[in-house]
Amino acid sequence: MAIRYHSRTEKVFDAANIAVLLGLAALTILPFLYVLAASFATESEIAARPFFLWPETATLDTYRYIFSTDTFIRSLLVTIGVTAVGTLVQITLTMLMAYPLSDPNLVGKGLIMRLVLFAMIFSGGMIPTFLVVKELGLLNSYWALILPMAINPFNLIVIRTFFQQLPYELREAAEIDGATEFATFWRIMLPLSKPVIATFSLFYAVAIWNDFMSPLLYISDTDKWTLQMFVRQVTISSDPSTTVGQLDPNYVPPAEGLKYAVIVIATVPIMLVYPFLQKHFAKGVMIGSVKG
Repeated sequence: MAIRYHSRTEKVFDAANIAVLLGLAALTILPFLYVLAASFATESEIAARPFFLWPETATLDTYRYIFSTDTFIRSLLVTIGVTAVGTLVQITLTMLMAYPLSDPNLVGKGLIMRLVLFAMIFSGGMIPTFLVVKELGLLNSYWALILPMAINPFNLIVIRTFFQQLPYELREAAEIDGATEFATFWRIMLPLSKPVIATFSLFYAVAIWNDFMSPLLYISDTDKWTLQMFVRQVTISSDPSTTVGQLDPNYVPPAEGLKYAVIVIATVPIMLVYPFLQKHFAKGVMIGSVKG
């Protein structure tokens, strides 16, 4: 194997790339580290120090206060439930639509794919979507946070391409053995689709967890607020304790620290999902990237 030596220009170019990427990484990570540190800091330290990555006096009082309130616990449970059910529904519907569209013998496949592409490029818009949700009677329903975005057209196209890359002989062999289309899908195709399922389940889960606009438009009952709505109310309120709920009249939580702590709590859980899906993530993302 021949050894390739980098020229001086290539070394300078690589060094410049590394410097730029490190700078961008710092711009991304440092604000989050500050929010994390400030969530453990006292109110006086937050007011006195405009930026820090480690609090001088760490305290857990703000987190104890948040987790002791019914409002936060309820919104967290709502978000977990909506994310779990929504991810299951969305990945199931996407897979069930992508699989038959990957069959070259499906009648009308071309028309359906043109409609999918049209929906991906031209969305209905906020007001028409709201009117549809309203006419379906989904306002103030958790299904309003799941069904309007049940199938993402881009995800559908990529998963369809994955099924097209699988040997068609697998379907023919299953058909010869007497398997139905659903049995072929369930027993043969799904076990081969673990990277795709893991990757796009993560995409759907992150989208639902971070979704702020849908609860804002469709949910007016405060008891059904998601975590993102809770974070919004805390961050825009001049007195966040009124939103969180004052349980102990003798304790006044730090206003800024309370905002930072709520942001951390809303961000960390979904970040913890990535390590468990990492082995499937890279493979799943690349699937369908070289074949349309």
